[in-house]
Amino acid sequence: MRLIILSLPNHACDKIFATAKDICDGAVMKHREDSGDKTRWTLHILADDDCRQNLLDAIQTELDSQDGWRLAIVPVDTSLPRKEEEEEEDAEPDPEEEAEKAMKLPGGLSREEIYEQVEKQGRIDRAYLVFVLLSTVVAAFGMLEDNVPVVLGAMVIAPLLGPNLALSVGVALGDGKLILRSAAALVIGTVLSIALGFVIGLLMPISDADELLSRTDIGFDGLAIALASGAAAALSLVTGVSSALVGVMVAVALLPPATAIGLFLGFSQGYHALEAGVMLLMNIVCINLSAQAVMLTRGITPRRWYEKKRAKRHSLINGAIWLSLLVILAILLWLRQPS
Repeated sequence: MRLIILSLPNHACDKIFATAKDICDGAVMKHREDSGDKTRWTLHILADDDCRQNLLDAIQTELDSQDGWRLAIVPVDTSLPRKEEEEEEDAEPDPEEEAEKAMKLPGGLSREEIYEQVEKQGRIDRAYLVFVLLSTVVAAFGMLEDNVPVVLGAMVIAPLLGPNLALSVGVALGDGKLILRSAAALVIGTVLSIALGFVIGLLMPISDADELLSRTDIGFDGLAIALASGAAAALSLVTGVSSALVGVMVAVALLPPATAIGLFLGFSQGYHALEAGVMLLMNIVCINLSAQAVMLTRGITPRRWYEKKRAKRHSLINGAIWLSLLVILAILLWLRQPS
């Protein structure tokens, strides 16, 4: 449930008010604001998952060409009476509608809310770079000391997961700027982690700790885990169930294998570095491919028709690239299996 607060000029109020009452079953209040010779209105609209995206699309379509309006979306912890209690008072529900509701996944943020979340995660700023450096140090010494809790701590920091999710959302919405920015953040973060791992590898004695060598243990089970975890990450994003992300961060960690690449290069162990690189690439490919599939099945698309065409083109190109890389990785894993 969200409270949509919309401030708009007098001439646009009546139509938006009627549209909101129609889409959101009348859960709309309006307040008049007189300021000098101008009259403005503030609408408070209580919108659940079923109507929120349609309402936001209708409001933006109506007001896009006008000035002087502002919309804010506020989370609602509790609303009474509960929706289930209201539905009990209504007529007997249609069996087909009930079956359709049962098939829907719970929750669901609007594209605007999703974009607001991931846009911050795709930025290359000081905080992002510091998080990459700190988590690289934690991961490096955790693996070198064979300390599982410390490595888990680096996984939970997970600075590289955000740019991957931002990249998937950018592709789904056909947002070229978000795609380029998040891809750049992913590349820069990965290179920074490998470089710092390399420096640490030069300074530290060669280690054969299990936590470090486990980053060279790649197989089809890891492929399945990465695909499932990528889907879970995207699903937790679009449904707003952020608590699931902690498990995803641990299940499909990107930073430890990136750090391991640098450590192995510092140890002059090129073959192990290559194996860790395959694990890193496998995780990145699986996260993006499964996240794109989730965006597609959840109907995360742009609002305008011409943007939808561009987004579809981006999705086809991006999907073809990730799928091709997945096939190549699967072949490499198959060839690597002992005969």
